[in-house]
Amino acid sequence: MLTNRTMPDNALLPVLAYPSVSEAVTWLIKAFGFTLRWQIEEHRAQLGVGDHAAIVITEGPRPSDGIDHVMVRVPDVDAHRARAASAGAVVDDAANHFYGERQYTATDFAGRTWVFSQSIADLDPTDWGAHTA
Repeated sequence: MLTNRTMPDNALLPVLAYPSVSEAVTWLIKAFGFTLRWQIEEHRAQLGVGDHAAIVITEGPRPSDGIDHVMVRVPDVDAHRARAASAGAVVDDAANHFYGERQYTATDFAGRTWVFSQSIADLDPTDWGAHTA
Protein backbone atom coordinates (compact mmCIF):
# COMPACT_ATOMS: atom_id res chain seq x y z
CA MET A 1 0.00 0.00 0.00
CA LEU A 2 1.25 3.49 -0.84
CA THR A 3 2.31 5.61 2.12
CA ASN A 4 0.56 8.96 2.56
CA ARG A 5 1.87 11.24 5.32
CA THR A 6 -1.68 12.55 5.74
CA MET A 7 -2.83 9.11 6.92
CA PRO A 8 -1.61 7.03 9.86
CA ASP A 9 -0.34 3.47 9.43
CA ASN A 10 -3.30 1.81 11.13
CA ALA A 11 -5.83 0.09 8.88
CA LEU A 12 -8.89 0.83 11.07
CA LEU A 13 -9.63 4.43 12.01
CA PRO A 14 -12.49 5.49 14.25
CA VAL A 15 -14.06 8.71 12.97
CA LEU A 16 -15.85 10.57 15.75
CA ALA A 17 -18.30 13.41 15.11
CA TYR A 18 -18.52 16.32 17.56
CA PRO A 19 -20.28 19.70 17.48
CA SER A 20 -16.87 21.43 17.66
CA VAL A 21 -13.64 19.90 16.41
CA SER A 22 -11.50 22.33 18.46
CA GLU A 23 -13.35 21.59 21.69
CA ALA A 24 -13.16 17.86 21.08
CA VAL A 25 -9.43 18.03 20.31
CA THR A 26 -8.71 20.05 23.45
CA TRP A 27 -10.78 17.74 25.64
CA LEU A 28 -9.43 14.46 24.18
CA ILE A 29 -5.84 15.67 24.58
CA LYS A 30 -6.45 16.77 28.18
CA ALA A 31 -8.57 13.81 29.28
CA PHE A 32 -7.02 10.91 27.40
CA GLY A 33 -3.52 12.11 26.52
CA PHE A 34 -4.04 12.01 22.76
CA THR A 35 -1.69 14.12 20.61
CA LEU A 36 -2.59 16.40 17.73
CA ARG A 37 -1.18 15.18 14.41
CA TRP A 38 -2.96 17.83 12.29
CA GLN A 39 -6.11 19.94 12.13
CA ILE A 40 -7.94 21.70 9.32
CA GLU A 41 -9.98 24.52 10.88
CA GLU A 42 -13.25 23.25 12.42
CA HIS A 43 -13.64 20.58 9.72
CA ARG A 44 -11.41 17.73 10.83
CA ALA A 45 -8.44 16.72 12.97
CA GLN A 46 -6.31 13.65 13.32
CA LEU A 47 -5.17 12.67 16.81
CA GLY A 48 -2.37 10.32 17.74
CA VAL A 49 -3.37 7.48 20.05
CA GLY A 50 -0.18 5.60 20.90
CA ASP A 51 1.08 4.20 17.60
CA HIS A 52 -2.33 4.71 15.95
CA ALA A 53 -4.78 7.50 15.25
CA ALA A 54 -8.39 8.60 15.48
CA ILE A 55 -10.15 11.26 13.42
CA VAL A 56 -12.42 13.95 14.82
CA ILE A 57 -14.92 15.60 12.47
CA THR A 58 -17.66 18.21 12.71
CA GLU A 59 -21.18 16.82 12.88
CA GLY A 60 -22.95 17.34 9.58
CA PRO A 61 -25.40 15.96 7.06
CA ARG A 62 -23.13 13.96 4.71
CA PRO A 63 -22.56 10.28 5.62
CA SER A 64 -18.80 10.39 5.08
CA ASP A 65 -18.45 13.74 6.81
CA GLY A 66 -20.86 14.13 9.63
CA ILE A 67 -21.56 10.95 11.56
CA ASP A 68 -19.46 8.50 13.51
CA HIS A 69 -18.12 5.77 11.26
CA VAL A 70 -15.17 3.47 10.80
CA MET A 71 -12.61 4.18 8.10
CA VAL A 72 -10.79 1.16 6.71
CA ARG A 73 -7.63 1.52 4.65
CA VAL A 74 -7.47 -0.95 1.74
CA PRO A 75 -4.93 -1.46 -1.06
CA ASP A 76 -7.48 -1.20 -3.93
CA VAL A 77 -10.65 0.84 -3.32
CA ASP A 78 -12.24 0.02 -6.68
CA ALA A 79 -11.86 -3.76 -6.28
CA HIS A 80 -13.09 -3.48 -2.69
CA ARG A 81 -16.10 -1.43 -3.78
CA ALA A 82 -17.01 -4.04 -6.42
CA ARG A 83 -16.85 -6.80 -3.82
CA ALA A 84 -19.00 -4.83 -1.34
CA ALA A 85 -21.60 -4.05 -4.02
CA SER A 86 -21.79 -7.70 -5.11
CA ALA A 87 -22.43 -8.66 -1.47
CA GLY A 88 -25.37 -6.26 -1.28
CA ALA A 89 -23.78 -3.32 0.51
CA VAL A 90 -25.17 0.06 -0.49
CA VAL A 91 -22.19 1.90 -1.91
CA ASP A 92 -21.42 5.37 -3.22
CA ASP A 93 -19.09 6.05 -6.12
CA ALA A 94 -15.40 6.13 -5.31
CA ALA A 95 -13.80 9.58 -5.52
CA ASN A 96 -10.31 11.04 -5.31
CA HIS A 97 -9.77 13.61 -2.56
CA PHE A 98 -7.34 16.53 -2.26
CA TYR A 99 -5.62 14.95 0.74
CA GLY A 100 -4.26 12.05 -1.32
CA GLU A 101 -6.93 9.41 -0.74
CA ARG A 102 -9.44 7.62 -2.98
CA GLN A 103 -12.53 6.67 -0.96
CA TYR A 104 -16.03 5.28 -1.14
CA THR A 105 -18.77 5.04 1.47
CA ALA A 106 -20.85 1.93 2.13
CA THR A 107 -23.75 1.06 4.38
CA ASP A 108 -23.88 -2.41 5.90
CA PHE A 109 -26.95 -4.61 6.50
CA ALA A 110 -27.58 -2.93 9.88
CA GLY A 111 -27.37 0.63 8.52
CA ARG A 112 -23.85 1.42 9.77
CA THR A 113 -21.64 3.67 7.68
CA TRP A 114 -18.17 2.57 6.58
CA VAL A 115 -15.64 4.56 4.56
CA PHE A 116 -12.98 2.63 2.65
CA SER A 117 -9.81 4.50 1.72
CA GLN A 118 -6.80 3.94 -0.54
CA SER A 119 -3.76 6.21 -0.53
CA ILE A 120 -3.11 7.57 -4.02
CA ALA A 121 -0.53 10.27 -3.19
CA ASP A 122 1.99 10.93 -0.45
CA LEU A 123 1.09 14.38 0.87
CA ASP A 124 2.21 16.31 3.90
CA PRO A 125 -0.96 17.62 5.62
CA THR A 126 0.38 21.18 5.27
CA ASP A 127 0.31 20.68 1.47
CA TRP A 128 -3.48 20.96 1.56
CA GLY A 129 -3.93 23.46 4.36
CA ALA A 130 -3.84 21.52 7.62
CA HIS A 131 -2.06 22.89 10.70
CA THR A 132 0.30 20.41 12.31
CA ALA A 133 1.32 20.11 15.93
